[in-house]
Amino acid sequence: MAKAGPKYSCSACGATALRWEGRCTKCGEFGTVTEIPEAAPSVGLKSSTTGRAPSKGARQVSEVTASASPPRMQSGIAEFDRVVGGGLVRGQVLLLAGEPGAGKSTLLLTVADSIAQRTGKPTLYISAEESVEQIAVRARRIGASSEHLLLADDNDLAVVIGHLDHHGPDIPLVIIDSVQTVASADIEGRAGGVTQVMEVAQALTRVAKSRGIAICLVGQVTKDSTIAGPRSLEHIVDTTLSLDGDRHTSLRLLRAIKNRYGPADEVACFEQTDTGMREVPDPSALFRGHRDAPVPGTCVTVTIEGRRPLLAEIQALIAPTTNPNPRRGVSGLDTSRVAMLTAVTERAAGLKLYDKDVYVATVGGMKLSDPGSDLAICLAIASGARDQALPADMTAIGEVTLSGDIRAVPMITQRIAEASRLGYSRILVPQGTRERLDSKVSGIIEVGTLSAALNSR
Repeated sequence: MAKAGPKYSCSACGATALRWEGRCTKCGEFGTVTEIPEAAPSVGLKSSTTGRAPSKGARQVSEVTASASPPRMQSGIAEFDRVVGGGLVRGQVLLLAGEPGAGKSTLLLTVADSIAQRTGKPTLYISAEESVEQIAVRARRIGASSEHLLLADDNDLAVVIGHLDHHGPDIPLVIIDSVQTVASADIEGRAGGVTQVMEVAQALTRVAKSRGIAICLVGQVTKDSTIAGPRSLEHIVDTTLSLDGDRHTSLRLLRAIKNRYGPADEVACFEQTDTGMREVPDPSALFRGHRDAPVPGTCVTVTIEGRRPLLAEIQALIAPTTNPNPRRGVSGLDTSRVAMLTAVTERAAGLKLYDKDVYVATVGGMKLSDPGSDLAICLAIASGARDQALPADMTAIGEVTLSGDIRAVPMITQRIAEASRLGYSRILVPQGTRERLDSKVSGIIEVGTLSAALNSR
C-alpha cells in the first residue's frame, strides 16, 4: 500500500487540505496553511485487541455523590457573574473571544483584581502578548491595584505551568492572554498553529481539573468573527464567551455561547470607558431616544438579547425625491426584511412610497434581527410617511407576515414586563397575548392585523 502523503491545515480556521496553498480556500487568510506533523504510531495499536485493567472501575450513577449546584466564586461584577451562571467554578476553563480592541484584556484584568480583593488570595494574569510593564499601565488606568494581583509575561507552556506550581493550589484564578500565542517546546509547529493550540488548551485544561483552579483563556478571532484555531478548541473548554460591540460605540455585549455550569444564552452589557469596563445594568436607556415631545417616524419595541429584554427605538425617514430609483437605506436591521416590511406597510396603510426615499435605522448602533421588532418598523415607516407622531407612551411588539397578520413572538411576558417597568402604558401586542400572561398588566392593546395596529391610538 502506498504511503499517504503529508496533510496541511489552516491555523486560522482549522480547515484541512491535501496540498499546500498560499491562501486558505475556506476562510481566505493568506499564509496560514501549514503541514500537520505526522503523529508517531502507537506500539501495538493495530495488533492489540485487548484492553488494560482501568485504575478506577465504573460506578453506578446512584453511588456517585455530586452537588447539583457547585460552589461559585463570585467576582463582584454582577454582569459577569450572571453570564457565567452565578460565578466561576473551581476547575472551570473559560474561553473569552472577541475582536481586537473589544476590551477582553481589560475586562479580565478587572475580574482578576476584583477576585483578588474579595478572596485575599493571589490571582495570576499571564500575558504572552504584552510585557508586565504594559499590563501595569492598563491596571493603573482602570484602578486594578490589589496587592494579590500578580502579573507575568511568558509564551512558553512549561513556564506558564511553572508559575502555577510556584503559587500552589490555593490560587483561585489564572488568566492566559492569549491561548494562540502560548507554545510548547515539546510539540512541533509554530505558535498559533492547530497542533500547538490544541496541546496548550488540553494541557491547561488538565491542570485546571486536577488542581481545581479556574483558568480563563483569551482567544483571538478571525475576520469573520469566529474563534481562531480548530473548532475543537470550543469543545475542550467548559465555557465560551464572546465580547461583541460596534467599534463606533462604547457598548459591549458579553454573550455566553457555551456553558456547562449555567445557561448558554445569557447576555451582559458593559460600557468601555477610559477607566475600564463599566457595568450597564439597564442598557435599554442606551437604545432609546430622549425627547420632550414625540417625533414622527419613531417607534419603540422590546427585543430579546439572549434572555434579557431590551427596549430599542426604530426610526424611519421618508423624504420625497426626483430620482427615478428612490433610495432604501437601512442601518442596524436586515435590509431584505425591511424592504419586505416597507411593501407590506405600503399596502396596509394605502401609502405611495415609489417616489420617496426610505431610511430606517436603530438608535445607538444596536443591531436587531428579532422578528418581534417587525411591528415597530412598520409603524415607524407609516408614521414618517404620514408625518404623524405616535404616542410617546406606546410600544409595539409582534412579527408581521406578508399578509399583514401579526404573529406572536417568544418571551412575550418578559417583553411586556420590561415595557411596563419603564413606564409604557400602551403596549401593542398580537391577539391572544392576555391568555399567556401570568398576571394582569394594564395598557395592553391586542391587534390581529397591521391595518388594525395602524388605526389604534
